[in-house]
Amino acid sequence: MAGNRDRFSTFSTATRLKQLGERTAAHVYRSQSRRQVRRSRLTGRAALLVLVLCTLVVALAYPMRQYVSQRSEIADQQQAADRARKRLDELRDEKARWQDRAYAEQQARRHLHYVRPGEIGFTMVDSQAAEHRRTGTATADRPWYSNVWDGIDKADRPAD
Repeated sequence: MAGNRDRFSTFSTATRLKQLGERTAAHVYRSQSRRQVRRSRLTGRAALLVLVLCTLVVALAYPMRQYVSQRSEIADQQQAADRARKRLDELRDEKARWQDRAYAEQQARRHLHYVRPGEIGFTMVDSQAAEHRRTGTATADRPWYSNVWDGIDKADRPAD
Protein backbone atom coordinates (compact mmCIF):
# COMPACT_ATOMS: atom_id res chain seq x y z
CA MET A 1 0.00 0.00 0.00
CA ALA A 2 2.90 2.20 0.56
CA GLY A 3 3.78 1.87 -3.11
CA ASN A 4 0.28 2.79 -4.08
CA ARG A 5 0.39 5.69 -1.79
CA ASP A 6 3.63 7.01 -3.27
CA ARG A 7 2.24 6.53 -6.70
CA PHE A 8 -1.00 8.21 -5.72
CA SER A 9 0.76 11.10 -3.96
CA THR A 10 3.10 11.50 -6.91
CA PHE A 11 0.18 11.41 -9.24
CA SER A 12 -1.73 13.82 -7.13
CA THR A 13 1.28 16.16 -6.84
CA ALA A 14 1.78 16.09 -10.60
CA THR A 15 -1.89 16.66 -11.08
CA ARG A 16 -1.83 19.43 -8.58
CA LEU A 17 1.14 21.06 -10.28
CA LYS A 18 -0.57 20.74 -13.62
CA GLN A 19 -3.75 22.28 -12.28
CA LEU A 20 -1.75 24.99 -10.55
CA GLY A 21 0.05 25.76 -13.83
CA GLU A 22 -3.22 25.87 -15.71
CA ARG A 23 -4.73 28.22 -13.16
CA THR A 24 -1.67 30.41 -13.25
CA ALA A 25 -1.72 30.47 -17.03
CA ALA A 26 -5.42 31.29 -17.02
CA HIS A 27 -4.82 34.04 -14.47
CA VAL A 28 -1.95 35.50 -16.51
CA TYR A 29 -4.01 35.27 -19.68
CA ARG A 30 -6.97 37.02 -18.02
CA SER A 31 -4.73 39.77 -16.61
CA GLN A 32 -3.15 40.27 -20.03
CA SER A 33 -6.51 40.51 -21.70
CA ARG A 34 -7.66 43.00 -19.05
CA ARG A 35 -4.55 45.08 -19.58
CA GLN A 36 -5.11 45.05 -23.28
CA VAL A 37 -8.66 46.19 -22.79
CA ARG A 38 -7.51 48.93 -20.44
CA ARG A 39 -4.77 49.99 -22.78
CA SER A 40 -7.05 50.17 -25.75
CA ARG A 41 -9.63 52.12 -23.75
CA LEU A 42 -6.94 54.44 -22.41
CA THR A 43 -5.46 54.85 -25.87
CA GLY A 44 -8.87 55.75 -27.26
CA ARG A 45 -9.34 58.36 -24.57
CA ALA A 46 -5.88 59.73 -25.16
CA ALA A 47 -6.51 59.89 -28.90
CA LEU A 48 -9.78 61.72 -28.31
CA LEU A 49 -8.06 64.14 -25.95
CA VAL A 50 -5.29 64.79 -28.49
CA LEU A 51 -7.88 65.27 -31.22
CA VAL A 52 -9.80 67.78 -29.11
CA LEU A 53 -6.62 69.67 -28.19
CA CYS A 54 -5.49 69.80 -31.82
CA THR A 55 -8.91 71.05 -32.87
CA LEU A 56 -8.77 73.80 -30.23
CA VAL A 57 -5.27 74.83 -31.29
CA VAL A 58 -6.29 74.99 -34.95
CA ALA A 59 -9.52 76.81 -34.12
CA LEU A 60 -7.76 79.40 -31.93
CA ALA A 61 -4.56 79.88 -33.95
CA TYR A 62 -5.96 82.27 -36.58
CA PRO A 63 -7.93 84.47 -34.14
CA MET A 64 -4.90 84.71 -31.86
CA ARG A 65 -2.68 85.69 -34.77
CA GLN A 66 -5.21 88.33 -35.82
CA TYR A 67 -5.43 89.60 -32.24
CA VAL A 68 -1.65 89.94 -31.93
CA SER A 69 -1.29 91.65 -35.31
CA GLN A 70 -4.15 94.04 -34.53
CA ARG A 71 -2.61 94.89 -31.17
CA SER A 72 0.70 95.74 -32.84
CA GLU A 73 -1.13 97.77 -35.49
CA ILE A 74 -3.00 99.67 -32.76
CA ALA A 75 0.31 100.40 -31.03
CA ASP A 76 1.79 101.68 -34.31
CA GLN A 77 -1.24 103.89 -34.92
CA GLN A 78 -1.04 105.29 -31.40
CA GLN A 79 2.62 106.15 -31.92
CA ALA A 80 1.80 107.82 -35.23
CA ALA A 81 -1.00 109.79 -33.55
CA ASP A 82 1.40 110.90 -30.80
CA ARG A 83 3.93 112.05 -33.39
CA ALA A 84 1.18 113.91 -35.28
CA ARG A 85 0.05 115.63 -32.06
CA LYS A 86 3.62 116.65 -31.30
CA ARG A 87 4.08 118.00 -34.84
CA LEU A 88 0.76 119.86 -34.57
CA ASP A 89 1.90 121.51 -31.34
CA GLU A 90 5.17 122.53 -32.99
CA LEU A 91 3.32 124.02 -35.96
CA ARG A 92 0.92 125.89 -33.68
CA ASP A 93 3.90 127.33 -31.80
CA GLU A 94 5.54 128.34 -35.06
CA LYS A 95 2.31 129.93 -36.29
CA ALA A 96 2.02 131.88 -33.04
CA ARG A 97 5.63 133.08 -33.46
CA TRP A 98 4.94 134.18 -37.04
CA GLN A 99 1.90 136.13 -35.78
CA ASP A 100 4.34 138.27 -33.80
CA ARG A 101 5.53 141.15 -35.99
CA ALA A 102 8.95 141.33 -34.31
CA TYR A 103 9.66 137.64 -35.07
CA ALA A 104 8.66 138.04 -38.73
CA GLU A 105 10.95 141.06 -39.03
CA GLN A 106 13.80 139.19 -37.37
CA GLN A 107 13.44 136.29 -39.80
CA ALA A 108 13.30 138.63 -42.80
CA ARG A 109 16.46 140.42 -41.65
CA ARG A 110 18.29 137.15 -41.05
CA HIS A 111 17.31 135.17 -44.14
CA LEU A 112 16.62 137.86 -46.73
CA HIS A 113 19.20 140.40 -45.49
CA TYR A 114 16.61 143.18 -45.12
CA VAL A 115 17.66 146.42 -43.48
CA ARG A 116 15.60 149.32 -42.18
CA PRO A 117 15.76 152.69 -43.85
CA GLY A 118 18.85 154.49 -42.66
CA GLU A 119 20.73 151.27 -41.76
CA ILE A 120 23.71 150.06 -43.71
CA GLY A 121 23.84 146.35 -44.52
CA PHE A 122 27.14 144.54 -44.69
CA THR A 123 27.85 141.14 -46.16
CA MET A 124 31.10 139.48 -45.24
CA VAL A 125 32.68 137.59 -48.10
CA ASP A 126 35.17 134.86 -47.50
CA SER A 127 38.25 135.26 -49.75
CA GLN A 128 38.37 131.54 -50.47
CA ALA A 129 34.67 131.53 -51.36
CA ALA A 130 35.28 134.46 -53.75
CA GLU A 131 38.10 132.50 -55.38
CA HIS A 132 35.86 129.47 -55.76
CA ARG A 133 33.18 131.70 -57.23
CA ARG A 134 35.59 133.02 -59.86
CA THR A 135 36.71 129.52 -60.81
CA GLY A 136 33.16 128.12 -60.66
CA THR A 137 33.91 125.34 -58.16
CA ALA A 138 32.28 124.50 -54.85
CA THR A 139 28.82 125.80 -55.67
CA ALA A 140 27.18 122.94 -53.84
CA ASP A 141 28.30 124.11 -50.39
CA ARG A 142 26.95 127.65 -50.85
CA PRO A 143 23.38 128.88 -50.33
CA TRP A 144 21.13 128.65 -53.37
CA TYR A 145 20.56 132.38 -53.61
CA SER A 146 24.30 133.00 -53.93
CA ASN A 147 24.35 130.78 -56.99
CA VAL A 148 21.37 132.67 -58.43
CA TRP A 149 23.03 136.06 -57.93
CA ASP A 150 26.25 134.76 -59.46
CA GLY A 151 24.28 133.68 -62.52
CA ILE A 152 22.70 137.14 -62.78
CA ASP A 153 26.09 138.84 -62.42
CA LYS A 154 27.59 136.67 -65.14
CA ALA A 155 24.65 137.43 -67.44
CA ASP A 156 25.14 141.20 -66.94
CA ARG A 157 28.82 141.11 -67.89
CA PRO A 158 29.70 141.56 -71.54
CA ALA A 159 31.19 138.54 -73.24
CA ASP A 160 34.99 138.74 -73.62
